[in-house]
Amino acid sequence: MFKRLPILCAALLALAACSHDKGEPAATPAPASTAAATSVTPAAPASTPAPASTAAAATATPAGDDNSAPAPAESAATAAAPAVPFVDNGKWVEGKNYFLIDPPQPTSHPGKVEVTEVFSFGCPACNAFHTTADQIHKSLPAGAVMNYLPAAFRPDENWVVYQRAYYAAQALGLAEKSYDAMFDGTFKTGEISTYDLKGSGLKPKEAWPTIEDIAQFYAQKFGADPKEFVAVANSFSVNTKMKRADDLIKAYGIDGTPSMVVNGKYRYGPSTAGGYAQTIELTQWLVAKEQAGK
Repeated sequence: MFKRLPILCAALLALAACSHDKGEPAATPAPASTAAATSVTPAAPASTPAPASTAAAATATPAGDDNSAPAPAESAATAAAPAVPFVDNGKWVEGKNYFLIDPPQPTSHPGKVEVTEVFSFGCPACNAFHTTADQIHKSLPAGAVMNYLPAAFRPDENWVVYQRAYYAAQALGLAEKSYDAMFDGTFKTGEISTYDLKGSGLKPKEAWPTIEDIAQFYAQKFGADPKEFVAVANSFSVNTKMKRADDLIKAYGIDGTPSMVVNGKYRYGPSTAGGYAQTIELTQWLVAKEQAGK
Protein backbone atom coordinates (compact mmCIF):
# COMPACT_ATOMS: atom_id res chain seq x y z
CA MET A 1 0.00 0.00 0.00
CA PHE A 2 1.09 3.58 -0.44
CA LYS A 3 2.58 5.31 2.55
CA ARG A 4 0.05 8.01 3.41
CA LEU A 5 1.18 11.09 5.27
CA PRO A 6 -1.34 12.86 7.47
CA ILE A 7 -1.01 16.56 6.71
CA LEU A 8 -0.14 19.22 4.20
CA CYS A 9 3.34 17.91 3.56
CA ALA A 10 5.76 20.59 4.72
CA ALA A 11 8.77 20.48 2.45
CA LEU A 12 11.15 21.44 5.22
CA LEU A 13 10.72 18.06 6.90
CA ALA A 14 12.91 15.20 5.76
CA LEU A 15 10.97 12.65 3.74
CA ALA A 16 7.96 14.96 3.44
CA ALA A 17 5.48 14.76 0.58
CA CYS A 18 2.11 16.02 -0.55
CA SER A 19 -0.39 13.18 -0.31
CA HIS A 20 -4.08 12.49 -0.82
CA ASP A 21 -4.70 12.43 2.92
CA LYS A 22 -6.25 15.51 4.48
CA GLY A 23 -5.46 16.91 7.89
CA GLU A 24 -4.55 20.04 9.80
CA PRO A 25 -2.26 22.54 8.07
CA ALA A 26 1.43 22.11 8.68
CA ALA A 27 3.92 24.82 9.51
CA THR A 28 4.72 27.39 6.86
CA PRO A 29 6.57 25.58 4.07
CA ALA A 30 10.24 26.20 3.49
CA PRO A 31 11.32 28.11 0.37
CA ALA A 32 12.68 26.31 -2.65
CA SER A 33 16.21 26.89 -1.48
CA THR A 34 15.78 24.32 1.33
CA ALA A 35 18.05 21.81 -0.31
CA ALA A 36 17.91 19.34 2.56
CA ALA A 37 14.22 18.62 2.09
CA THR A 38 13.49 15.25 0.54
CA SER A 39 10.08 14.58 -0.94
CA VAL A 40 8.41 11.21 -0.82
CA THR A 41 6.75 9.50 -3.71
CA PRO A 42 4.41 6.97 -2.06
CA ALA A 43 5.74 3.49 -2.65
CA ALA A 44 3.67 0.40 -3.30
CA PRO A 45 4.69 -3.15 -4.12
CA ALA A 46 4.99 -3.50 -7.88
CA SER A 47 2.21 -6.07 -7.96
CA THR A 48 -0.21 -4.03 -5.82
CA PRO A 49 -1.45 -0.79 -7.36
CA ALA A 50 -2.73 1.93 -5.06
CA PRO A 51 -6.45 1.66 -4.23
CA ALA A 52 -7.30 4.74 -6.29
CA SER A 53 -5.75 3.23 -9.39
CA THR A 54 -7.55 -0.10 -9.24
CA ALA A 55 -10.79 1.12 -10.73
CA ALA A 56 -9.37 3.97 -12.75
CA ALA A 57 -6.59 2.15 -14.55
CA ALA A 58 -8.90 0.42 -16.97
CA THR A 59 -10.91 3.54 -17.79
CA ALA A 60 -8.56 6.49 -17.62
CA THR A 61 -8.24 8.57 -20.73
CA PRO A 62 -4.69 8.70 -22.12
CA ALA A 63 -2.92 11.97 -21.48
CA GLY A 64 -2.54 12.91 -25.13
CA ASP A 65 -0.74 15.98 -26.33
CA ASP A 66 -3.14 18.21 -24.42
CA ASN A 67 -1.78 16.95 -21.12
CA SER A 68 1.86 17.53 -21.95
CA ALA A 69 3.84 20.74 -21.84
CA PRO A 70 6.37 21.77 -24.47
CA ALA A 71 9.58 20.28 -23.12
CA PRO A 72 12.91 22.11 -23.03
CA ALA A 73 14.50 18.96 -24.44
CA GLU A 74 12.47 19.54 -27.60
CA SER A 75 13.55 23.16 -27.97
CA ALA A 76 16.09 23.99 -30.63
CA ALA A 77 17.85 26.16 -28.05
CA THR A 78 18.37 23.26 -25.67
CA ALA A 79 20.83 20.57 -26.68
CA ALA A 80 20.06 17.01 -25.66
CA ALA A 81 22.26 15.48 -22.99
CA PRO A 82 24.55 12.58 -23.91
CA ALA A 83 22.77 9.23 -23.74
CA VAL A 84 23.50 7.07 -20.71
CA PRO A 85 24.29 3.46 -21.69
CA PHE A 86 21.95 0.94 -20.10
CA VAL A 87 23.81 -1.19 -17.57
CA ASP A 88 21.85 -3.32 -15.12
CA ASN A 89 24.26 -3.79 -12.23
CA GLY A 90 21.55 -4.37 -9.64
CA LYS A 91 21.61 -0.85 -8.22
CA TRP A 92 18.01 -0.08 -9.10
CA VAL A 93 15.48 -2.62 -7.85
CA GLU A 94 11.92 -2.95 -9.11
CA GLY A 95 9.50 -2.89 -6.19
CA LYS A 96 11.94 -0.89 -4.07
CA ASN A 97 13.34 2.01 -6.07
CA TYR A 98 10.70 2.07 -8.80
CA PHE A 99 7.34 0.41 -9.36
CA LEU A 100 5.57 -1.03 -12.37
CA ILE A 101 2.36 0.64 -13.49
CA ASP A 102 -0.20 -2.06 -14.21
CA PRO A 103 -1.52 -1.76 -16.82
CA PRO A 104 1.00 0.53 -18.57
CA GLN A 105 -0.56 3.77 -19.77
CA PRO A 106 -0.38 5.21 -23.31
CA THR A 107 2.03 8.07 -23.87
CA SER A 108 1.57 11.22 -25.92
CA HIS A 109 4.87 11.17 -27.85
CA PRO A 110 4.98 8.02 -29.98
CA GLY A 111 8.50 6.91 -30.77
CA LYS A 112 10.00 8.83 -27.85
CA VAL A 113 10.57 8.02 -24.20
CA GLU A 114 8.27 10.19 -22.11
CA VAL A 115 9.28 11.42 -18.65
CA THR A 116 6.43 12.87 -16.59
CA GLU A 117 6.47 14.85 -13.37
CA VAL A 118 3.24 14.66 -11.35
CA PHE A 119 3.18 17.84 -9.27
CA SER A 120 1.24 20.81 -7.98
CA PHE A 121 2.26 24.43 -7.70
CA GLY A 122 0.51 24.33 -4.32
CA CYS A 123 2.64 21.46 -2.98
CA PRO A 124 5.55 22.46 -0.69
CA ALA A 125 7.44 19.25 -1.49
CA CYS A 126 7.10 19.97 -5.23
CA ASN A 127 8.42 23.46 -4.58
CA ALA A 128 11.51 21.98 -2.94
CA PHE A 129 11.89 19.52 -5.84
CA HIS A 130 11.26 21.78 -8.82
CA THR A 131 14.89 22.73 -9.44
CA THR A 132 15.65 18.99 -9.52
CA ALA A 133 12.86 18.60 -12.09
CA ASP A 134 14.65 21.26 -14.13
CA GLN A 135 17.85 19.21 -13.90
CA ILE A 136 15.96 16.11 -15.04
CA HIS A 137 14.87 18.11 -18.11
CA LYS A 138 18.44 18.97 -18.90
CA SER A 139 19.62 15.39 -18.36
CA LEU A 140 17.35 13.86 -21.00
CA PRO A 141 19.05 12.47 -24.10
CA ALA A 142 17.80 12.76 -27.66
CA GLY A 143 14.65 10.74 -28.11
CA ALA A 144 13.30 11.55 -24.63
CA VAL A 145 10.79 14.29 -23.75
CA MET A 146 9.48 15.81 -20.52
CA ASN A 147 5.84 16.19 -19.54
CA TYR A 148 4.16 17.87 -16.60
CA LEU A 149 0.97 16.46 -15.10
CA PRO A 150 -0.60 18.82 -12.53
CA ALA A 151 -2.46 17.11 -9.69
CA ALA A 152 -5.63 18.41 -8.01
CA PHE A 153 -6.24 15.80 -5.32
CA ARG A 154 -5.88 18.35 -2.50
CA PRO A 155 -8.79 20.75 -3.03
CA ASP A 156 -8.45 21.52 0.68
CA GLU A 157 -5.14 23.20 -0.25
CA ASN A 158 -6.46 24.94 -3.40
CA TRP A 159 -4.68 22.61 -5.84
CA VAL A 160 -7.58 22.72 -8.31
CA VAL A 161 -6.97 26.38 -9.13
CA TYR A 162 -3.27 25.71 -9.75
CA GLN A 163 -4.13 22.80 -12.04
CA ARG A 164 -6.57 25.02 -13.95
CA ALA A 165 -3.96 27.77 -14.22
CA TYR A 166 -1.37 25.33 -15.58
CA TYR A 167 -3.63 24.23 -18.44
CA ALA A 168 -4.63 27.82 -19.22
CA ALA A 169 -0.94 28.74 -19.41
CA GLN A 170 -0.29 25.72 -21.61
CA ALA A 171 -3.05 26.74 -24.01
CA LEU A 172 -1.50 30.22 -24.23
CA GLY A 173 2.00 28.87 -24.80
CA LEU A 174 3.26 29.99 -21.39
CA ALA A 175 3.47 26.73 -19.41
CA GLU A 176 7.15 26.00 -19.96
CA LYS A 177 8.47 29.50 -19.30
CA SER A 178 6.28 30.00 -16.22
CA TYR A 179 7.03 26.69 -14.45
CA ASP A 180 9.68 28.07 -12.07
CA ALA A 181 7.99 31.46 -11.75
CA MET A 182 4.75 29.86 -10.51
CA PHE A 183 6.61 28.15 -7.68
CA ASP A 184 8.33 31.43 -6.81
CA GLY A 185 5.01 33.27 -6.81
CA THR A 186 3.50 30.64 -4.55
CA PHE A 187 6.30 29.97 -2.08
CA LYS A 188 8.86 32.79 -2.37
CA THR A 189 7.02 36.08 -2.91
CA GLY A 190 3.62 34.75 -1.85
CA GLU A 191 1.78 36.63 -4.61
CA ILE A 192 -0.36 33.64 -5.45
CA SER A 193 0.11 31.57 -2.31
CA THR A 194 -2.55 29.62 -0.47
CA TYR A 195 -0.20 29.51 2.51
CA ASP A 196 0.40 32.26 5.03
CA LEU A 197 4.14 32.55 4.42
CA LYS A 198 4.56 34.95 7.35
CA GLY A 199 2.72 32.72 9.76
CA SER A 200 1.91 29.05 9.68
CA GLY A 201 -0.47 26.87 7.73
CA LEU A 202 -3.03 28.04 5.23
CA LYS A 203 -4.55 31.46 4.76
CA PRO A 204 -8.26 31.81 5.49
CA LYS A 205 -10.14 30.30 2.57
CA GLU A 206 -11.50 33.67 1.48
CA ALA A 207 -7.91 34.84 1.01
CA TRP A 208 -6.88 31.95 -1.24
CA PRO A 209 -5.78 33.00 -4.74
CA THR A 210 -8.44 32.70 -7.42
CA ILE A 211 -7.98 32.08 -11.12
CA GLU A 212 -8.45 35.85 -11.56
CA ASP A 213 -5.54 36.48 -9.19
CA ILE A 214 -3.34 34.08 -11.09
CA ALA A 215 -4.41 35.70 -14.37
CA GLN A 216 -3.10 39.01 -13.02
CA PHE A 217 0.16 37.27 -12.09
CA TYR A 218 0.53 36.07 -15.69
CA ALA A 219 -0.33 39.54 -16.97
CA GLN A 220 2.40 41.11 -14.83
CA LYS A 221 5.07 38.47 -15.40
CA PHE A 222 4.39 37.29 -18.94
CA GLY A 223 2.19 39.89 -20.61
CA ALA A 224 -0.90 37.68 -20.79
CA ASP A 225 -4.30 39.27 -21.28
CA PRO A 226 -5.98 38.56 -17.90
CA LYS A 227 -9.48 38.37 -19.38
CA GLU A 228 -8.31 35.92 -22.02
CA PHE A 229 -6.45 33.88 -19.40
CA VAL A 230 -9.59 33.55 -17.25
CA ALA A 231 -11.74 32.69 -20.27
CA VAL A 232 -9.32 29.97 -21.37
CA ALA A 233 -8.99 28.67 -17.81
CA ASN A 234 -12.77 28.22 -17.56
CA SER A 235 -13.18 26.75 -21.04
CA PHE A 236 -14.53 23.32 -21.90
CA SER A 237 -11.12 22.37 -23.27
CA VAL A 238 -9.35 23.08 -19.98
CA ASN A 239 -12.08 21.33 -17.98
CA THR A 240 -11.56 18.28 -20.19
CA LYS A 241 -7.80 18.35 -19.69
CA MET A 242 -8.25 18.56 -15.92
CA LYS A 243 -10.53 15.52 -15.92
CA ARG A 244 -8.06 13.58 -18.07
CA ALA A 245 -5.20 14.54 -15.74
CA ASP A 246 -7.14 13.31 -12.71
CA ASP A 247 -7.93 10.02 -14.43
CA LEU A 248 -4.37 9.48 -15.56
CA ILE A 249 -2.94 10.17 -12.10
CA LYS A 250 -5.25 7.49 -10.71
CA ALA A 251 -4.24 5.10 -13.47
CA TYR A 252 -0.58 5.67 -12.66
CA GLY A 253 -1.27 4.75 -9.02
CA ILE A 254 0.06 8.10 -7.82
CA ASP A 255 -0.90 8.99 -4.27
CA GLY A 256 1.57 11.79 -3.53
CA THR A 257 3.71 14.46 -5.12
CA PRO A 258 6.27 14.98 -6.48
CA SER A 259 6.21 11.72 -8.41
CA MET A 260 7.95 10.73 -11.62
CA VAL A 261 6.72 8.41 -14.37
CA VAL A 262 8.73 7.03 -17.29
CA ASN A 263 6.95 5.99 -20.48
CA GLY A 264 3.70 5.21 -18.68
CA LYS A 265 5.39 2.10 -17.21
CA TYR A 266 7.34 3.08 -14.09
CA ARG A 267 6.62 5.35 -11.14
CA TYR A 268 9.04 6.51 -8.46
CA GLY A 269 10.19 9.57 -6.57
CA PRO A 270 12.90 11.03 -4.35
CA SER A 271 12.23 8.79 -1.36
CA THR A 272 12.24 5.53 -3.30
CA ALA A 273 15.20 6.62 -5.42
CA GLY A 274 17.14 7.66 -2.34
CA GLY A 275 17.27 11.44 -2.77
CA TYR A 276 17.14 14.24 -5.32
CA ALA A 277 20.39 13.39 -7.12
CA GLN A 278 19.41 9.73 -7.20
CA THR A 279 16.06 10.66 -8.76
CA ILE A 280 17.93 12.21 -11.68
CA GLU A 281 20.14 9.13 -11.96
CA LEU A 282 17.20 6.72 -11.80
CA THR A 283 15.39 8.73 -14.47
CA GLN A 284 18.41 8.47 -16.76
CA TRP A 285 18.64 4.73 -16.09
CA LEU A 286 14.95 4.08 -16.83
CA VAL A 287 15.15 6.18 -19.99
CA ALA A 288 18.18 4.16 -21.08
CA LYS A 289 16.31 0.95 -20.21
CA GLU A 290 13.41 1.98 -22.42
CA GLN A 291 15.65 3.10 -25.27
CA ALA A 292 17.51 -0.22 -25.09
CA GLY A 293 14.20 -2.09 -25.26
CA LYS A 294 14.83 -3.83 -21.95
